[in-house]
Amino acid sequence: MKHCIIFCIGLGILLPSCRYHKSPAKHQKELLGKMIFQDENLSNPPGQSCATCHDTGKGFADKDSRIVSEGASQGLFSARNSMSICYTKYVPELYYDAEEETYVGGLFWDGRTPNLQSQAGEPFLNPVEMGNATKADVVKKVKAASYYPMLREIYGEQENIDSLYSYITDAIAVYESSKEINPFTSKYDAYKKGKYKLTKEEKRGLDLFKHKAMCAECHILDKDPRAGKILFTDHTYDNLGIPRNPDNPHYQVPSEFFTLTADSIDLGLGAIVGKAEEYGKFRVPTLRNIEKTAPYGHNGYFATLEEIVHFYNTRLINPDYPAPEYPETVNEDELGNLGLTPQEEQELVAFMKTLTDGFIR
Repeated sequence: MKHCIIFCIGLGILLPSCRYHKSPAKHQKELLGKMIFQDENLSNPPGQSCATCHDTGKGFADKDSRIVSEGASQGLFSARNSMSICYTKYVPELYYDAEEETYVGGLFWDGRTPNLQSQAGEPFLNPVEMGNATKADVVKKVKAASYYPMLREIYGEQENIDSLYSYITDAIAVYESSKEINPFTSKYDAYKKGKYKLTKEEKRGLDLFKHKAMCAECHILDKDPRAGKILFTDHTYDNLGIPRNPDNPHYQVPSEFFTLTADSIDLGLGAIVGKAEEYGKFRVPTLRNIEKTAPYGHNGYFATLEEIVHFYNTRLINPDYPAPEYPETVNEDELGNLGLTPQEEQELVAFMKTLTDGFIR
């Protein structure tokens, strides 16, 4: 308990949960993981942390709501919009569901990593993100941090670089699995418990979500077997027909940092599994906290929730939309000509805003 208080004060973190309601070991790992997650000294050059692209106030997406996040080095940008890390603890490892004939699970937009610990290790070493050259560089910075004695207390004495790096990523994964990031405290959760009554607009939005708008086909309303609660995703992959985003700053990065195809197409899942029929498909994200995580789409094409809802509704019949980034695998069965009125679009948005965590009656 004393150790917890010292480190909380040292980093300016208010943690009333220091009154242990969980095992001390797990509590300390969460606290350590949060410290590492928020440490801006772990990038090269310093100034960027995990929290830069996954900010508390933005539903754990980019703190500045950018199309894509800029890395620690000025002028270097990722190719994709920063996904929220809320509820990612429940995403299964990537696998192929033969019965449904679809891929399921995996982290990042393209499913390339199997779990939170693996995911946590990538940004540190990505040149367009935190920019460290080696694991040893990250470990050296952690050793110089005020919380390093806490890491040694939790994981024990160790000088092996790979082992220390795994401790760092494990602590982050434990924090990302915590109630702080996976709280289930939205209006919708209160509604399911009988502690909140949906407004007429929100209730009509829910009905549209289930039926006419077909949202629940992928953002399902069944309880997730891992979470025991509704996650508003089936963890599958889809090509929505989103156009290429001409404002994506990744197009301007030097060639050695460019990660798309020669003609600037993002192949998504297809590039990971090596199958053309999966090109242009991206993981269906949870809609929890969607109100906070603008812009939307893998490339940040849509600035507002209203814009992407209108796209879902009218893509096939609206000549104003440019061609899809990858047209061959676009889903034309469940979106694009839904026949929603402007009022119904508004009601749908109103319902999705009930999925924002932090609701207090």
